Amino acid sequence: MDLSAIFARGVSLVGGGALLMRRLKHGAPEPAWGGAPAIPEAKPQGHVPTLKMPTARGWNPGQTPIAAPGLKVNAFARELRHPRWILALPSGDVLVAEATEVSRSARSVFDYAMVSTMKRAAAMGDSANRITLLRDADGDGIAETQDVFLEELNQPFGMAVVGDSLYVGNTDGVVVFPYTDGARKITVPGRKLADFKPGGHWTRSLLPSADGQKLYAGVGSLSNIGDNGMEAEEGRAAIYELDLASGHSRIFAGGLRNPVGLAWEPSTGVLWTVVNERDGLGDETPPDYLTSVSDGGFYGWPYCYWGQTIDGRVPQDAKAVASALKPDYALGGHTASLGLCWVPAGTLPGFPDGMAIGQHGSWNRSKLSGYKLVFVPFENGQPSGPPRDILSGFLSPDERVSYGRPVGVALGADRRSLLMADDVGNVIWRVTGDGPA
Repeated sequence: MDLSAIFARGVSLVGGGALLMRRLKHGAPEPAWGGAPAIPEAKPQGHVPTLKMPTARGWNPGQTPIAAPGLKVNAFARELRHPRWILALPSGDVLVAEATEVSRSARSVFDYAMVSTMKRAAAMGDSANRITLLRDADGDGIAETQDVFLEELNQPFGMAVVGDSLYVGNTDGVVVFPYTDGARKITVPGRKLADFKPGGHWTRSLLPSADGQKLYAGVGSLSNIGDNGMEAEEGRAAIYELDLASGHSRIFAGGLRNPVGLAWEPSTGVLWTVVNERDGLGDETPPDYLTSVSDGGFYGWPYCYWGQTIDGRVPQDAKAVASALKPDYALGGHTASLGLCWVPAGTLPGFPDGMAIGQHGSWNRSKLSGYKLVFVPFENGQPSGPPRDILSGFLSPDERVSYGRPVGVALGADRRSLLMADDVGNVIWRVTGDGPA
């Protein structure tokens, strides 16, 4: 029998929390996205949650993702090693962080099944631990050269250039290197700016403030719902603010299970993030989300979700629950929304201001979700409508195989394109309008 089918049976337990199942409208369920999503009542799955992932295969020769009408897509670079995150430099060069979750031994039956499934889905393995520089010297939308820019890093992810410094988010902290625009390689040692607890949700995204004085970093939780106790989670599930002059850091906002992509909304100057929510409560419960981030804000993890909906599996903290903020915009359950990039109106034809979001795709669902590059429109500093596909077609029609999985997304230096990292296809895709270049 298929392993995912065995684990999909789960264990039915009675869970806590308010009943949030909404009535049907016009014969169809209310959407699982937006500011007022339909969130079904939690159905805890016990020690054997639903487990389903496609087998990673990569793209066939000549095959590409499916671009939305009015758009086209081409491979900007191929034959990378698990590209996860992108930094487009003002020079037009592109830095790509290549890393993955490191293989580990299993400690339980479910852990064994999950590790085996993640390896089959190319979500775990040997990490390249490097940053590669891509250069498109002739401006035709295809990088002619690939150079190893930095190596011997520790699961690098986020990158930021501020002045003559390059900041890299390793899983165990932020490291700063001297940077010269146009350089093809950095060989001098870096200097540690901040320490983070490694492992667990290992990605460390970075985003500088507009004035270049601060750096914001996303640090995910160690576990699903504080499985090893909250002492092990101290300093995690948070967005940090680092003062670059002094090196001092503080938690800017907490209760964010796994905040990955970070972006500024330019009209308001407000920080936004996409967050991967907890597993084991059902296909759509709770949704991953896009939210503005308040200084000092607490967003519920692990005690509650989507505001103050209690997670009955977790020892409670009533004071923390009372302070929990509701996110702004649901993105559907377990879509694994990772990449985030502000897209100004006019970047892509037919797309207004908004956020592009790379959805890596689900594993804790009975039916797959995510596996797309989507767009959320904004008006007056807030999400203003349903999500739209930018790229799709990352799954085979029967959903047994993934050709690719979207991760980081960045605005191209030309401001007329988007770049997206695909860590199964080992490709950086470039999206533009389908008219003449």
